[in-house]
Order: sequence, then structure tokens, then C-alpha cells
Amino acid sequence: MNREILRIAIPNIISNITVPLMGIVSTAIAGRVGNGDAATTIGALSIGVAIFNFIYWNCSFIRMGTSGLTAQAFGAEHHKEYSLMLWRALIVALGVGVVAFALQYPIGELSIWFMSTGSEEIDTLISDYFYTRIWAVPAGILLFAFNGWLTGMQNAIVPMSVAILVNVIHIACSYLFSIVGTMGLEGIALGSVVAQWTGVAVMVVIITLMYRKRIVKVTLSEVMDMAAMRKFFSINGDIIVRTFCLVAVYTFFTKASADTGDKNILAVNAMLLQLFTLFSYMNDGFAYAAEALTGRFIGARDESSLRRAIKLCIVWCFVVSIIFVGVYVGWWEDIFALLVDKSADIDTLIDVARNYIGWIIVIPIASALPFVMDGIMVGATRSRIMRNSMIYSSICYFIILYGLGWLIGNNALWMAFTMYMFLRGAFQYFMSHRLHDIYAESRK
Repeated sequence: MNREILRIAIPNIISNITVPLMGIVSTAIAGRVGNGDAATTIGALSIGVAIFNFIYWNCSFIRMGTSGLTAQAFGAEHHKEYSLMLWRALIVALGVGVVAFALQYPIGELSIWFMSTGSEEIDTLISDYFYTRIWAVPAGILLFAFNGWLTGMQNAIVPMSVAILVNVIHIACSYLFSIVGTMGLEGIALGSVVAQWTGVAVMVVIITLMYRKRIVKVTLSEVMDMAAMRKFFSINGDIIVRTFCLVAVYTFFTKASADTGDKNILAVNAMLLQLFTLFSYMNDGFAYAAEALTGRFIGARDESSLRRAIKLCIVWCFVVSIIFVGVYVGWWEDIFALLVDKSADIDTLIDVARNYIGWIIVIPIASALPFVMDGIMVGATRSRIMRNSMIYSSICYFIILYGLGWLIGNNALWMAFTMYMFLRGAFQYFMSHRLHDIYAESRK
């Protein structure tokens, strides 16, 4: 079972880890194109990224909804059903991507207004970044559909390979456009556009070559079957609400950082969040393993394997958390130094970060459980538990943030975020009756 978990988790960890590494590299590039004012460009980039996180994460229901249903069809060996899931996911992804692109002006202007720091220079940088990167959105959403389907099919190698390719292209193009071509933040955004559309093209070729003999021919009427689509959107409706809460937490995290009026706190919070993101994407690899194996063993009606898979996935997540605590304790200053040009204001930023670094050391332990619990709920298609647990933990987040913000300042933001992560996992564990409801799914 450990081999099965690692077979899925390791490729996903590799592909996941390229995302925060790409973010770290983007932050490093932004810290070198600011004409000596690294805090301004890093702050503007963090807000621009937060806006796109709002868009992308609200569309991640496509990946999560597709993965669980596909995994159950795969476990039950329903070839036609997982073929239908691929087409349904792609149709929904394309439709959402086109709508998001068509509404770019109202989305962009409202987002920039809402996230405004009061600095005209930063707002201008955010605007330039947004209206360049928006061209990548349809491609990014299509990749959610492909990755969700492949995860359900127990294939972690293709998503890993394409993710590595996309992020290498992004890093190379960002450097080329921003540093060599002197485009600044627009260059980082353009790098994302080139990389993600390349990823879509490569994914189409790979799936066509690998699965053309396994994908059953289906008709449009079968793809758009109302009963099946209602089930798809019922699950995804819960995931949309869950994801909206997730995005609200991250968006208000960045907004609260900007509202301090201190560009150093804004930049430090952005860099500390990069450290947390590095950990979260590592643990997400085991969450993907949990969702793929949970769905597969429920579909196969194999309760014994289901129990072993869930238990071991939880153990692996705690092991990863402990490792990251050690990394952050020993080397956080060295990681920070990589993000900012030493000729800029790295010493000032490190001094500010010392006031808050304790939270980043605590968060991996507090966050060990929610990632794997998300994976289990996705695989079992228990989307209502995911939705309700996220609503409750988000309410607690905002109570702490705005209840204590006036008293302890930026520490309230990090306290709220830490408790939010811990409560997500705890709520899901107890709302599933300590996972007994999940095990019962394999007996139906």
C-alpha cells in the first residue's frame, strides 16, 4: 500500500512543488526588477497573484469533481463512464474559461479597486500584470480538467511531466521577458501565458496517444445527459462554495497585509506565504494519492484496502509536516535571501520577518490533517462535508482576524490563518464520524 501511495504521491509532489518554486522564482525576479525598491514590486506581484488565485481556485472544482467520479468509475471498471467524465470536464472547463476571459474588464477593475494599497505605482503594476496574464486563464482551467481526469485514472506521471514543462517554460520566459527584455511584471505574466497554452497543447497530444484505445466513443447527448450532469454539478456546487471560502481567506490575507499601509509587512507576508505554499504543495501530493485511492477502493468495494490507504496517507502527511518544521527552523533566512537582491532591502525584510516567523514554524503541524482530509472527501465524493467544514473554519478565521487585529496587528492575521488550517482538518474528521462514514461507502 505504501508503494501504491508513493506511486501516486511522488509524481504529484514533484509537479506540485514546481508551483511554489515557480512562485519563489517569480518573487525573486520581481525583487530584481524594482529599481532598488523590491518591496514595491514584490507587493504588487503578490496582489496580482492573489487576484488570479481567486479566479483559478474558484475553478478548481473542475479538477476535484472530475477526480473523484473518475476514480470511482476506474475502480468499478466502467470504461464508458470515465470516458464521459473526460468530455464533461473539458466542456465545463472551456465554458468557464471563455466566460472568465470575456469578463476580464469588470473582474480586473473590481479586483484592483478592492485590493488597492492606495499607492498609484503599485496599482499600475497590478493592472499591467492582470491584463497580460488574463490570456492564460482559459488554458489554466483546461489543465484543471485534464489533471483531475488523469488523477482519477491513477496516472500521476503525465500531470507531473506537463507541470514540470509548464513551470520550466514559465520561469525561462519570465526571466527572458522581465530581465533580458526589461518588461518587468508584465514579463512574468506573459511567461505564464506562453507556458500554460503550451501545457494544454502537450496534454492533448499525450492523452490522445496514451488513451485512444481505452477511451470509449460517446455521443454528445450522452455527455450532456441531464441526470449525470446534475450529479456532476451537485458535487461541484458544494466544492464551489468550499473553494470560494478558501479563496476569500487567501484574498483577505493579502488585503489585510496591504491594509497595514506598510509595504515591508506586505512583502514579508507574501514571502512567508510562499514558504507555507511550498509545504502545502508537498503535502498535497499525498492528498492526491488519498483521493485517487479512496475513489478507486470505494468503486472496487474494497474496505480493507481503503482503510489501509487512508491510515498511511495520514501518517505520510504528518511525516512531511515534521520535516518542514525542521527546514523552516534551520534555514528560513537563507530561503528569504534567495528572494531579494542583496543590494536592495533584504536586511530590513528579514528583521520584519523575525517578528512573525514563529507562525510559519507552527503551521505545518497545524496543517497536516486538512490536506489529506480534502483528498479523502474528494475521492469519496463527500463534498457536503468539505463545504460545511470550510464554511465553519472560515467564519473562525474572520472572527480572529477582525476580533484581534486591532490588538495584536499582523500577528492576528497569522493566528487566524493557523487556526483556520487546523480547524479545516478537525471539522472534516469529526463530521465524517472519525472517517467511519467514508469506510461505509465501500460497503454499499
